[in-house]
Amino acid sequence: MLRLTATTLVASCLPLLTRAQVFSLSDLKWTLRNQNGSIVVPGSLPSQAHLDLLNAGVINEPLLGINEYTERWVVNDNWTYTACLTPFMQSYKKDASEKTFLVFYGIDTIANITLAGHPVAWVNNQFRRYTYDVSHYLDSPLGDDNNLTIALESAWYYGLNVTARPDAEAFPNTVDVTTSDNFEYPNVRQWIRKIDDDFGWDWGPAFVPSGVYKPAYLVTLSDSASFSELPENPTYPRISSSILLEETSIDIYNWVLNVTFGVRSVKSFEQPTVTLSIPELKLTSQSLELDSIPADAETTTYISVNWSIPDGVPERWYPYNLGTPKLYNLTVTLDPSPGEGNGPSDVAITQTITTGFRTIELLQTAYSKEEMASRGITPGDQWHFEINGKEFYSMGTNIIPFDPFYARINPEAARWVLESAVKSGQNMLRVWGGGIYQPSDAATDGGLYDFYSLCDELGILVWSELIFSDTLYPINAFLLESVEPEVRQNVRRVNRHPSNVQWAGGNEIEGIVMNANTSLANGTHYLDEFVYLFQDYLHDIVLSETKSVPYTDCSTTHGVLSLDPYVLRFANGTPGYIYGNSERYNYDATQAFNLSTYPVSRFVNEFGFHSMPSFYSWEEVLENLEDFTFNSTVVMSRDHHPPAGSLAWPNPNAPQGQYQMSSAVELWLPTPGTSDTNQTFAQWCWSTQLFQSMNMVAEIAWYRRGAGMGEHNLGSLVWQLNDIWQGVSWAAIEYSGRWKVLNYGLANAYAPVVIQPFWMPENETLTILATSDRWETVQGSAQLTWYDWSGDVLNTSTTSFSIPTLNNSLIYEGTGLATVLPSGYNANDVWLLMNLSARADNKTVTSESYFTPVSLAQANLVDPEIAVTPGDDYTVEWARGLGLDHPYGTVGYFMDTTTGLPSNGFYLIPGIDHTLRFVPNVELSTVRDPNPADFVVRSLWNNTHV
Repeated sequence: MLRLTATTLVASCLPLLTRAQVFSLSDLKWTLRNQNGSIVVPGSLPSQAHLDLLNAGVINEPLLGINEYTERWVVNDNWTYTACLTPFMQSYKKDASEKTFLVFYGIDTIANITLAGHPVAWVNNQFRRYTYDVSHYLDSPLGDDNNLTIALESAWYYGLNVTARPDAEAFPNTVDVTTSDNFEYPNVRQWIRKIDDDFGWDWGPAFVPSGVYKPAYLVTLSDSASFSELPENPTYPRISSSILLEETSIDIYNWVLNVTFGVRSVKSFEQPTVTLSIPELKLTSQSLELDSIPADAETTTYISVNWSIPDGVPERWYPYNLGTPKLYNLTVTLDPSPGEGNGPSDVAITQTITTGFRTIELLQTAYSKEEMASRGITPGDQWHFEINGKEFYSMGTNIIPFDPFYARINPEAARWVLESAVKSGQNMLRVWGGGIYQPSDAATDGGLYDFYSLCDELGILVWSELIFSDTLYPINAFLLESVEPEVRQNVRRVNRHPSNVQWAGGNEIEGIVMNANTSLANGTHYLDEFVYLFQDYLHDIVLSETKSVPYTDCSTTHGVLSLDPYVLRFANGTPGYIYGNSERYNYDATQAFNLSTYPVSRFVNEFGFHSMPSFYSWEEVLENLEDFTFNSTVVMSRDHHPPAGSLAWPNPNAPQGQYQMSSAVELWLPTPGTSDTNQTFAQWCWSTQLFQSMNMVAEIAWYRRGAGMGEHNLGSLVWQLNDIWQGVSWAAIEYSGRWKVLNYGLANAYAPVVIQPFWMPENETLTILATSDRWETVQGSAQLTWYDWSGDVLNTSTTSFSIPTLNNSLIYEGTGLATVLPSGYNANDVWLLMNLSARADNKTVTSESYFTPVSLAQANLVDPEIAVTPGDDYTVEWARGLGLDHPYGTVGYFMDTTTGLPSNGFYLIPGIDHTLRFVPNVELSTVRDPNPADFVVRSLWNNTHV
């Protein structure tokens, strides 16, 4: 025991002995207290008040039951983190040549910072890195105060105080116009630089957290001290003895590699240099001269250099479905004081930064007359991306924050979501502008988990957005002086990532201001403010920091009149022309498969329909047996669609959202109802997911078809990929990592070559197309087979096809049910199986889809007599509308052992078995060796039969 204690003591001292110049504030002993001192508990860093209260047993898990409501009192209090600096001061020596910096990578959000009794700063922006010279405070503490204190103000009350000021701008919401979408905590988020959905959204909770949610450090520099060499890529700030390197930006454009450093230095350096090398390419620059570095500890000095790379030397980075996401390690050595020798001086800082070479463009100018004539394109503007000079089809989803509390995001959970996107055929993710600036990686700026670096590695394109969403914003110097460094820091940080494709100014705001402009008497005032902020101010900031990616004003936009100068189009267009991009949300289930209601658009960046999480996800948060029903109070309290717009609880509008799901199931699927209440609830949950997937797959097919039509549609991004809690949402992946039916649907809908039906009920026309997103012509064959519901073949046909680049091939077209259906059969008694086999990318690709001439609620289904043979794999025999569910506590997906692709939610035919394998994620699963008997088979028959 004594030996163990001694070993532990030595280990705990190592950070102080070997990292005296970089001290992690996580190593301090923190306390958390509320404003009146009635609650005092151990704190931690990085953390947030809810998490420390949870760890202390003051509150229960916030995501459990109705705790979003019962724990609102946490939002209504102010919370203070305090730590004694004695562990740091034991290694700190007063020295006139020394400077100590306090570095915060993320404070959420409104806080007063004091050190040794001295006020350091008041901060009000969650998305900024803050650095302060605190040397003089450490040298002269007030009295016996040896503490670091971070006093956090309730963001909700701060917002109320700001909006109560007589000079606060008004944002009216009327019957005709909404200038600010409110969810739970109303009318404040546009005044606070904080995650928008912290105040509530229609797919998530409202906890309005506060805390130091990213790592923080004390960094000591000296112009005379010796320097102990640190790891090349530490998880803490990079320093030499006299320089704090706050950031390194790598921006690659036209094969020019721009490197920008942000530094603070305690001494001046007149002739600093940088040396760059890419060892794999055997490329090394000369010592490139930089501007001088002043002795300035108060502000950040930026110095830049360009290095030209021969075009033909590096292999270009591509998204995984179009090529290889090739990455290179770039070695960067900043030498403030180069000497005469061959190597860098002892004050040099060397980093290895992973990056890639690619060009990305967003084409927004008008199609030429020649293109319109030769390709049959509808007049108007382009709106699509090109990678390395080639247009391609963007297919993917939208990302929201992974957890209501950033400080506890599990890196493995984030990785799983991104890997799941790849497994389901997605090549682009849109980082929604109401959430968080996603991190580069776990180390850079205290990111805690990998995002952009993982997208670089996996070959996923990322559409990035500045954090402005669904409201108009006040234009004043106070807001702008906070926003400018926020935007600059984040753009510079993301520059090095070849996965990034653009910066959009915000989410869905252009449409709001266009409506305000025409509906309010002073509407032009709001339009002028929007133009200033999103057309001019943010545009100029972003493009001053990057030359490698474009800027657009908004996620959903009518496009531009001009790119240089940047002038937005708004409503200035010619009728019948197509401009910008679009989105679709239609909660009238009767219109779910009405193709005439789908946008005819160049790019659709949002479309979705909500569904329940699985029964197993409900088990994670429901506490009582009576809660396990579709419209129980607790279940409905976790449906925030449409939003309450206030703090009313449970959401008074939840019945509307519940009805949208239940009416969709009742209209298109057999209505769940059995003698087993748990089975009924589970089938309701599954059926809402099945409808969601059917609806999204139909829309994706329509938009992908558009690549070869007049609209030349080259993008569809489903809302949304991931969940932030266990509740009603539009997600394809649940909070635990469990795939909904939708993510399997995406794997089929986003396959390289697909076969899909298009039914026009008004004239009873069925069109079947094979669609390809490949850059080469694809050839193959399609088989159409009609079955009755007993699984008997009624007729079959095979058609060969050839699909040009990004286009379609007609497989079948018929008008009138008498022509379409097998002779002598009723629509209620038959269904059509469509499958395809083709050669693409030097391999065989397949696709399968289904057409039922009537709703499955009206089809004359028969008992599927499902047989399952469990084992290492699961062989399933004969069913229709079938899906498998893996047990509680497991995370993974089902894979077809024949194709190697994700598979779930399919039709089966007698004599044609499907063998599936469950591929677990062991890191995320709490049950790592599930009993095969606990896997559940679901079919539409189970909606009405036990």
